[in-house]
Amino acid sequence: MADASGNALKRPHPQDEDNNAKRTRSNNGSPVPGQAAPVKGKADIEKMVAEARAKAEAVRARLQAARGGATPTAPTPDSSSPTPPPPAPSAAMSRLEQMKARVAAATSKASAAPPQRPSAPTPSYQPPVRDDDSISRARGGLDVGLHPALLSDAKPEFRSGKGRQAKTTNQRNDKAQLDLSGPSVEEIKNNPYFDPTLAPKATVAKPRQTRQLIFNQKGKYIQQAAALRRQAQLEAMKKSIAARARQAGLDEEMDVEKSYLVPAPPDLEWWDEGLVNGSDYSAIDDQQNIKVDTPDSIITRYVQHPILIEPPQEKHMPAQKPMFLTPKEQAKIRRQRRMADLKEQQAKIRLGLEPAPAPKVKKSNLMRVLGEQAVKDPTAVEARVTREIADRKEHHEAANEERKLTKEQRREKLAAKQEKDVSLGVFQTVYRIDSLASGRNRFKIGKNAEQNNLTGMCVMHPKFNLVIVEGGKHSVNNYRKLMMNRIDWTENPGSDRIAADSPEAQVSWLSTEDDKGQPRDFSDNTCTLLWEGQAKTRSFKRWFGARVCETDSAAKDALSRAKMENFWTLAKSAKPAEF
Repeated sequence: MADASGNALKRPHPQDEDNNAKRTRSNNGSPVPGQAAPVKGKADIEKMVAEARAKAEAVRARLQAARGGATPTAPTPDSSSPTPPPPAPSAAMSRLEQMKARVAAATSKASAAPPQRPSAPTPSYQPPVRDDDSISRARGGLDVGLHPALLSDAKPEFRSGKGRQAKTTNQRNDKAQLDLSGPSVEEIKNNPYFDPTLAPKATVAKPRQTRQLIFNQKGKYIQQAAALRRQAQLEAMKKSIAARARQAGLDEEMDVEKSYLVPAPPDLEWWDEGLVNGSDYSAIDDQQNIKVDTPDSIITRYVQHPILIEPPQEKHMPAQKPMFLTPKEQAKIRRQRRMADLKEQQAKIRLGLEPAPAPKVKKSNLMRVLGEQAVKDPTAVEARVTREIADRKEHHEAANEERKLTKEQRREKLAAKQEKDVSLGVFQTVYRIDSLASGRNRFKIGKNAEQNNLTGMCVMHPKFNLVIVEGGKHSVNNYRKLMMNRIDWTENPGSDRIAADSPEAQVSWLSTEDDKGQPRDFSDNTCTLLWEGQAKTRSFKRWFGARVCETDSAAKDALSRAKMENFWTLAKSAKPAEF
């Protein structure tokens, strides 16, 4: 809204409410301050400041009374400047002056120092005491109290120095009264749930016992050595008596009978010797002879974990055979391989890594390759082509000879294959032959065993002969083919050339002729495969050749070194009608 003069209506100034007079305005639009009129609000500001100071002194006196417990003394009013009661603010005071008065009162309250007590010295630090009114007013700005919800964080028991000191003293007393020692021996023994075997060192301290010195009696070890010597002499005497009996042939028939007898069970098995205190099972009737829960028992709480052994059948698995190709497939693969090699050579020639080969001239293409030269001098060109053909042939044969293995290399290669064959498993075969009078057959038996890297021996007897060989599977199969198919055992080759000093020439039953000088008949001579199978290791170190044994005891003695006496008994029982 605007008046008649065109000026906008404005809010009347507080000073202009009484005289209803407007202030003059300056040229730039701002009101001109009054110059002759006095300031009426200065006395009101002084009254409000005095009132604020009085309230601050009252609050400070109340706090001092609460801390020291004495009656607060009222401050002495200043006689020079009496403080009249604050009058009500006049309407003429502006709002800006009222705000300035409030700020001045708050500033004077914060800067005012508390009154000194002359009677008692003031301590260096006095913890505050909880007072709802004082706390609410002391924490608020501009003399405004705290909200009631914010007064819960003031806990006098934690802010009090006396409470803190009392708490520390109680903690020290608790630590001094805490008993960390373990239970006594009487308490441990009276506890029905205590197990002394769990931790005897931690509960009951055992007294240390001194060890006594124990001296060996004079002559103790001399007696033990003498007993060992006597036992060794008895064993040697038993072996010598047994050897003499075998040489005399006294136990020849007894050994044959013993081989068919089943041995009687022992009075006490070897696996029970450590559990029974006695020589037979009759001792277990007494519970004291059973060593199961005794300290010297072989049964303990320890578990033995043996070393794991790889299964032997895995290394005996045959190798996977390659896939066989048809002739067309083989030719195709060869053609592709040669084409790849030719392309590689051509690439090297283009890059200059290899020189270009000379043209391959033959009699069939000399006119096409050497056209002009062949027309001019055909004889010289033909001689040249013939010479190149011979050179190529010689180079080809030289390359083949260079790739061929030497005799030592072939022998090493064969030995490596045989060792690999043996590593897959050792196989044994036993043959029974009626007669080995033919020296040609004896030579084949021994020579093939050496060539196939077989170990064993041949035992020759007047009644029959025994051949034992062992080695790789492939070698044993080749030897079986020799013994069962290739050798004709019924053939009589005639007189053999045998050295006069050889053991074979000393006996008559190894001759191909009879007493009258006629060839012997070998039509009934046969070779039988007695046993074949797989063994853990080799029983013979090498091929021992043929051994001439006149008696059964001599034959068993020859086989006893390899523990093969049972095969002689088996061969002897193969044809019982002949004996």
